[in-house]
Amino acid sequence: MIRIKRAHVLVAALAVALCVPAAGVSSGSGLPTTIGKGEGSLNLVAWEGYTQGQWVKPFQKATGCQVHPKYAGSSDEMVTLMRQGGGSQYDMVSASGDASLRLIYGKDVQPVNVKLIPDWKNFIPGLKSPSHNTIKGVHYGVSLQWGPNTLLYNTTKVKPAPTSWSAIYSRKYKGKVTVPDNPIQIADAALYLSKTNTSLGITDPYELNQKQFDAAVALLTKQKPLIKKYWGLASDEIDLFKNGDAVIGASWPYQTNTLIADKVPVTDLIPKEGATGWADTWMLSAKAKNPNCAYMWRKWISTPKVQAQQAIYFGETPANTKACPIMDKLSKGSCEQYHANAPAAYFKSIKFWKTPIAACGNGKNDCMDYTKWQQAWTQLKG
Repeated sequence: MIRIKRAHVLVAALAVALCVPAAGVSSGSGLPTTIGKGEGSLNLVAWEGYTQGQWVKPFQKATGCQVHPKYAGSSDEMVTLMRQGGGSQYDMVSASGDASLRLIYGKDVQPVNVKLIPDWKNFIPGLKSPSHNTIKGVHYGVSLQWGPNTLLYNTTKVKPAPTSWSAIYSRKYKGKVTVPDNPIQIADAALYLSKTNTSLGITDPYELNQKQFDAAVALLTKQKPLIKKYWGLASDEIDLFKNGDAVIGASWPYQTNTLIADKVPVTDLIPKEGATGWADTWMLSAKAKNPNCAYMWRKWISTPKVQAQQAIYFGETPANTKACPIMDKLSKGSCEQYHANAPAAYFKSIKFWKTPIAACGNGKNDCMDYTKWQQAWTQLKG
């Protein structure tokens, strides 16, 4: 994987495309109908790697909106940050599916007018109105990128090459395993069990009854002595692999890209059991102080070129279908590599993060809600 060089941007053209001279409000929906003058600042809660200079600096120059990112290591941290300062400390958040519904139902974010985002019409169907950011036809954000959670390993230390998630539950790598410090990790264990212990009857790793939930937690408890560290930030896992403290673990493509660029002998894969994944959304705080800059950012981050730049840098898949040919120009073969041209079936095959609730997909209400997941994770880590 190759990181792209900073691209040249037609700043003047971008300024015309992003900035609208006046602001207005629709009397029907209460949503803005135009984008006003930028406030000069934009405070973001983001995943590490989502605010790189190659697309942030041209945006700042064109709009005058200075981007101030705060990186979060987990969805729980994102929710907490978005509620700090009465909800006015940060303007936007790049929320994953396990945080977006909490933010919506907690009234921490506000509806947005997707008509002010021209490239929204070019998004893949599954990300135009996904259930994790659109409620009863009301949009609470604009999709960003998506991708799988992968199995990362050191190719010189882990042999033979793993094909199953069983490797991170194996005593063979005791003290050299790392996984995210995130309650949603329970879903990864549940996905593995859905393929290796079919008697549990797990069909959705986010909809677990008590028996299924207990089995997933028991597997993670058994794994605990093998763990070198539960990583919070992506940079934490990167350091673990660089220092040789970890040789295998659950990861994101961003860590793989960074480590390979730094000449660390690693690779990743989606194991035979499949993978969970994320689909991230830029959401606007209910009390955002810089809404115009936020809408400008949304427009910019949704354009094909920026979607392509970010996809290649992070190792994920863009929401914008027009990003594919640009990806191949920037890095040959990257469109296919990141499945940007894959059929809808591939998108549907990944078990995307969502907030666990009591209501199961089978019509019952005996599933463990996210509060139970948080409690179990805290207890598990001790």
